[in-house]
Amino acid sequence: MSVFLDRHRELSALADRYRSGKAEFVVLYGRRRVGKSDLIDQFLQFGNGIHLLAREESKTLQLRKFSRDLGDYFEDPFLKRTGFSDWDSFFEYIVQRSGSRFVLAIDEFPYLVKEDPSLPSIIQDYWDTHLKETQVFLLLSGSSISMMESTTMDYRSPLFGRRTGQILLHPLRFIHVLDYLGDMRKAVEFYAVFGGTPAYIMTADPDKDIMANVEEKLLREDSFLFRDVEFVLRTELAEPRYYFSILYSIAEGNNRIGLICNDTGLSKSIVNKYLSVLIDLQLVHRRIPVTEGQKSRKGLYFLSDNLFNFWFSFANPCLESLERGNAGLIVDQYVKPRFAAYVGRLFEAIVADLFELFNQHGALPFVYTRLGSWWHRGEEIDIICLREDQPEILFCECKWQDGVDGHRVLEELRAKAPHVSWQNGRRKEHFCIVARTFSRRPMEDDRVSCYDLDDLTRVVADCRKGGFSA
Repeated sequence: MSVFLDRHRELSALADRYRSGKAEFVVLYGRRRVGKSDLIDQFLQFGNGIHLLAREESKTLQLRKFSRDLGDYFEDPFLKRTGFSDWDSFFEYIVQRSGSRFVLAIDEFPYLVKEDPSLPSIIQDYWDTHLKETQVFLLLSGSSISMMESTTMDYRSPLFGRRTGQILLHPLRFIHVLDYLGDMRKAVEFYAVFGGTPAYIMTADPDKDIMANVEEKLLREDSFLFRDVEFVLRTELAEPRYYFSILYSIAEGNNRIGLICNDTGLSKSIVNKYLSVLIDLQLVHRRIPVTEGQKSRKGLYFLSDNLFNFWFSFANPCLESLERGNAGLIVDQYVKPRFAAYVGRLFEAIVADLFELFNQHGALPFVYTRLGSWWHRGEEIDIICLREDQPEILFCECKWQDGVDGHRVLEELRAKAPHVSWQNGRRKEHFCIVARTFSRRPMEDDRVSCYDLDDLTRVVADCRKGGFSA
């Protein structure tokens, strides 16, 4: 089944630029599988243009393929017979065709630069001398984030300052996966395993439960996803063994640099170096307490992609057994007993994403300006929302459990609140508890709120219908 999920904002941005009629040079980039090619195809349904997909092959073969594709698009049999001899002849042809609005989308641009490093300077020449005064819409796309940034946006690149816009395509948010699946509990479980990468979530079968999907779509050695984590890392990274060690260590709960060093045996300088690369690739992110500044030394490191998180938590430790065809056994003996705890670690980020929707529609006690988690000297609070102009603070605990005692959790939350040093004595305090289900709920008022999965579903529906107003 092929379904195009979300991307309304990105499509709208591209469509607005297309309607401008001016020459555009847009850079579209993001991790593999995140949906760049699908976005280009959807955009080309809006306007006239062609999607050229580069391949890892010689310059001669690349130009031959582009000649055939452009010959078909422009119905030019002569071009198909003769072809382009070099990049100059390619762009000369584009200049001749740029009298009317036309999108030239070149996908996997880094493959072309790898084969011919002079290509960015050639594009610079044609953009400066011809194309910027035409109606062409040049769209360069690529999956290597670092290479796309260095070849199109770095000040040392010939293309620096030429682009008219850029889109860094991120994985889908939880609310988009919820829109697709329709059921809150199923969406939480599927998102915790497959994350927001469209190619991953579309692999899942919504008609089967999560454990069947884990076994069939992820842990079976013949499944597409079984080797994809290794494939992505080996494609992007020169020394994957160190990166594997660091990612596995973080998945095991070692979130501080010191713990990662102790667990992997790598020096602090090496861990810092490799963490920086993983952050640039959007595979790892650093969190700091919401009340701290960016230079805080309290930063913790987490995996950004849930499928990578799941794979390093459950598949990587059992690879030998999985390769012997024991996916069902691993699910029963290893995944099922630990799955609720695994989802629980990700549930606060899912709730935080829902709060972003609630905040936009005025569904929370106040409109916050900052959201994050908090920890200090062994105390932790899952989510804190801050309003800074008229100091208000919301403390929230998230429990991926049934039968939660809301009274007890509220008492614990109130006991931790004074330890949070922010506008003490001036702030107005609110408290919130989110759980799968409750056994007891505290009295709710303008200071205390509780959400179970049914409540979350209802509020999301109200927000979608415009039932709240900020």
